[in-house]
Amino acid sequence: MTDIPTVALRDGRTIPQLGFGVWQVPPDQVVEPVAAALAAGYRLLDTAAAYRNEKGVGRAIAESGVPRDELFVTTKLWNPDHGYDKAMRAFEDSLGRLGLDVLDLYLIHWPVPSSGLFVEAWKAMVDLAESGRVRSIGVSNFNPAHIQRLIDETGVTPVVNQVELHPGFPQDEVRAFDAAHQIVTEAWSPLGQGRGLLDEPVLGAVAAAHDRTPAQVALRWNLQLGNVVIPKSVTPERIRANLEVFDFELSDDEVAELSSMPGRRLGPDPDTFVMP
Repeated sequence: MTDIPTVALRDGRTIPQLGFGVWQVPPDQVVEPVAAALAAGYRLLDTAAAYRNEKGVGRAIAESGVPRDELFVTTKLWNPDHGYDKAMRAFEDSLGRLGLDVLDLYLIHWPVPSSGLFVEAWKAMVDLAESGRVRSIGVSNFNPAHIQRLIDETGVTPVVNQVELHPGFPQDEVRAFDAAHQIVTEAWSPLGQGRGLLDEPVLGAVAAAHDRTPAQVALRWNLQLGNVVIPKSVTPERIRANLEVFDFELSDDEVAELSSMPGRRLGPDPDTFVMP
């Protein structure tokens, strides 16, 4: 089984540097891939209320036989549940669907600045962490200005900021801000959502030089930047292959080349996104 390194969080805990994401995995199809990921050695699982597959993730955990203290489970607060009381209720609902007593990491999924309620949601998460129901709290898709507002108004800094991040879209400004505030940057869509990233010639050339797949090189690039990364797949072979990224290393020049290759944001803009 692959030995996955961990990254230190600012609250004293650690998080596996490579995990398994289940975005876009239908609720009725999520149990088998999560079971395959756990069997392969993944211990970080990332879901969200908006994915509507928390219940299946919880079932896979319960049936896996993996001790709870070996797992790091993340879920996220969805946009309509911003505000203190709504966030509290949404958390209980998510925990119930997952079948867990304690959550390892709870994230605000998007800032939705137009509603102006993400600070109130953050206050709820701070209280959840203080109560022990959540071990760590963070955010997802937050730009530096959003995080600064949380810090200014509550005095509590997120431990994680999960953002879209892949070769060609390295999020330099976000990563620099996160690093300056001891926030771990976590990459979603590290393989580009099947929208052409893995077909880029630059990525292919680096992959050929290392006798690896473009997906493995894209993941390795993220790891060498110091990010936590959560690839998604429903294919057992690819789930296993995505773990095989700790026995080779990219040169500094290759990391720089992949960072500057053609690329763009594939998902929504955090400043404007409200609902899907």
